[in-house]
Amino acid sequence: MPAAGRQGGGGAAASARCVAISPSGDVGHPDTGAYCLVVYAATTYWHALEDGRVQCDVCPRACKLREGQRGLCFVRAREQDAIVLTTYGRSSGFCVDPIEKKPLNHFLPGSAVLSFGTAGCNLACRFCQNWDISKSRELDTLADAATPETIAAAAERLGCASVAFTYNDPVVFLEYATDVADACRERGIKAVAVTAGYICPEPRAEFYAHMDAANVDLKAFSERFYADTCAGRLQPVLETLEYLRKETDVWLEITNLLIPGLNDSDDELDAMTRWLVERLGPDVPIHFTAFHPDYRLLDRPPTPPATLARARKIALVNGVRYAYTGNVHDQAGGSTHCHGCGERVIERDWYELGAYRLTGDGRCQACAARIPGVFAGPPGTWGQRRRPVRLSAVGREPDTRRGAAPAETAAQ
Repeated sequence: MPAAGRQGGGGAAASARCVAISPSGDVGHPDTGAYCLVVYAATTYWHALEDGRVQCDVCPRACKLREGQRGLCFVRAREQDAIVLTTYGRSSGFCVDPIEKKPLNHFLPGSAVLSFGTAGCNLACRFCQNWDISKSRELDTLADAATPETIAAAAERLGCASVAFTYNDPVVFLEYATDVADACRERGIKAVAVTAGYICPEPRAEFYAHMDAANVDLKAFSERFYADTCAGRLQPVLETLEYLRKETDVWLEITNLLIPGLNDSDDELDAMTRWLVERLGPDVPIHFTAFHPDYRLLDRPPTPPATLARARKIALVNGVRYAYTGNVHDQAGGSTHCHGCGERVIERDWYELGAYRLTGDGRCQACAARIPGVFAGPPGTWGQRRRPVRLSAVGREPDTRRGAAPAETAAQ
């Protein structure tokens, strides 16, 4: 398959880029709606090496492949002397979530987001809490097929203000994610990336040109942790954070999962939060979230709530204005307080919003200080529900408004 240039425009781009191979061996486009066993999408970020291998240039891993081999992510492969994406147009499932679950606390609070992922990941985190998706080597994981336009139409009909690429890192399905984002943008729906930020400069610029918000998982603040626990490097992630903050309009929040004894020391938390303030400024929210034993890291205990509170206190002392706790019930640590007067402006109980004291454009009603973020009128009313959906059922439902619950028939 020859290299192909990137194209925008959702469904049209999908038709130009993809070849679908059905179980019977018939070849066609995924827009036909027929079930496809394999979908190969042409990609751009790769180059041929002198030794006959082809190098993938999407992420710093730089996988060098011979014909038929796949990268560590498993979903980008060499076929016919080019790197292709093997999961275009297929998902591990769709779910309507509160936007706060991504987590994003300063981006359209209270709104519903249509979340989905595919399979594969370009890191190898021993503690992965979505390992059944991100580490899947089975095509059966990808049970739902959908074109970008189908996803955008479903999000609109379900009353979602945004679509989130999550569960596994969208960097590995860059072409699919950006086409979905373009199709959503045509309908006024935002695009959200939930990512580890492990991506090279050129594809990074293209990827985030299509995004409206991102939550970047900063897994630790040491190269040793990234090498030993994630088989990656810290520096490219820090570069992504600086790029997002200084060179884009993408709304940025950060998550730091605290693992007892590995990345939760006072010294590391102090160094990390000082770096965040010095390099990104005080207004980037950070979410300290609780670890639970999973995948290949079963010898560590769950994170005590006191550790999250300690991390939040260190961040606030170091000048981070918006530090949150997550994966635990902590109403104080989950609520937003004005940096100007200290007023609690968004009360949260888990993902449920309580008292809301912001103007439509995000100003504190007590002192008029502008709270950094993306706000659009009154908050949404989705609440803390999590509702799986089948896109094939969405078209049979009555229309809904953003933030409202979809019809019960959407749930599967």
